[in-house]
Amino acid sequence: MGQHGPPHRARQGRTDRTADRPVDEHTLFNGWSTGKGLAATVVHVLAEYGRLGYDVPVAEYWPEFGAHGKSGITLAHVLTHTAGVPLAPPGLTLGDLRDWDATCAGVADLRPLWAPGAVTAYHALTFGHIVGETVRRATGRTIAQVLREEVAAPLGVDGELFFGVPEEHLPRVARLEDGGWAGALAARPADSMFFQAAPAALQADAELGNRAEYLTADVPCAGTMTAQALARMFAALIGEVDGVRLISAARAATVATVVIAEADRVLGGPVPKGLGYFLGLPEMPPGAFGSKGSGGSGAFADPAGRFSFAFTHNRLTAPSGDNAARAVGVIRSALGMADR
Repeated sequence: MGQHGPPHRARQGRTDRTADRPVDEHTLFNGWSTGKGLAATVVHVLAEYGRLGYDVPVAEYWPEFGAHGKSGITLAHVLTHTAGVPLAPPGLTLGDLRDWDATCAGVADLRPLWAPGAVTAYHALTFGHIVGETVRRATGRTIAQVLREEVAAPLGVDGELFFGVPEEHLPRVARLEDGGWAGALAARPADSMFFQAAPAALQADAELGNRAEYLTADVPCAGTMTAQALARMFAALIGEVDGVRLISAARAATVATVVIAEADRVLGGPVPKGLGYFLGLPEMPPGAFGSKGSGGSGAFADPAGRFSFAFTHNRLTAPSGDNAARAVGVIRSALGMADR
């Protein structure tokens, strides 16, 4: 979505292999961890209002979280995946995820693996509940409410950005299909820390992502959204969209800054991270920041190029078959930015 003139939207395909329902700009897609970008955006909007502080310990908002020596973990540590609590509570099930208070109690009872800031390890699941409960304690509203009221509604996309999808919107959700993602998951060692951070029973695959019990649960490490709403949100982080800008230019520069670029203990390689967003992924132009989900969805804002991009789809692919990078290349070429 460019910041000048009407947005360009590319859409094609069907929402369901077994039904003749074409995709349109209002089709919702479960984008898995692309939703972490929604959660991070909520934090930055609240920080803009002075309701949250990056360097404030999470336990100041949520005292129970300070158990077992976690009192020094700040919100910035959580946003950069350096909090030291990447592993999900033991034995976590889908039923547990549907009980917000119980899951948060399990997260609060976790023991840190490292001192805060010492190691970066992708908090695949715990990211959402730590951020979400911090937001709830600070505002008295769920993170889903704040997303709707402070992000989606001002941008005119209410009903298009969700953590848990309201039941009345379920018919708009595209059905996921596996396109090689399950094989990529199966190739990981069974004892990998990846499966402790994102338990095998709750892996981001088509089977789980099509279940209404999962889609309707508030799980803010993930999200369900339309591509146009996602692109609109990222555009509003770096400039005005129909008169709405979510955060100041100074804060946008802060969130576009790499904080840590070391090898990630969960993901298995170096992934540059800022405050809640990834930077330097293959599909991102230099200086862009955004989020990416299992199976290939993703979105980012490019401050230098002054455009935003969102890619949602229902065929979950492994990185070698990822269409997002190719789509970004086409768009950058069309914008005359291929050499930047």
